[in-house]
Amino acid sequence: MIKFIMAHYIEQGCIRCGACVEECPTNSIVSAEPIFLIDADTCTDCMVCVSVCPVDVIKKLKVKQ
Repeated sequence: MIKFIMAHYIEQGCIRCGACVEECPTNSIVSAEPIFLIDADTCTDCMVCVSVCPVDVIKKLKVKQ
């Protein structure tokens, strides 16, 4: 059986403001260079990060497992 994990990723264009990091309830967003990264294993797809991103660069990702 194929299982899909729903998570998000951050596209180029991230301005590293940190709004998503502060609001993530599962601490799934970490600082990396040149942009932040979202851990698909711990992201619960709550979409809080999407709602606070001022440049709309957080998108939905489907990961096969």
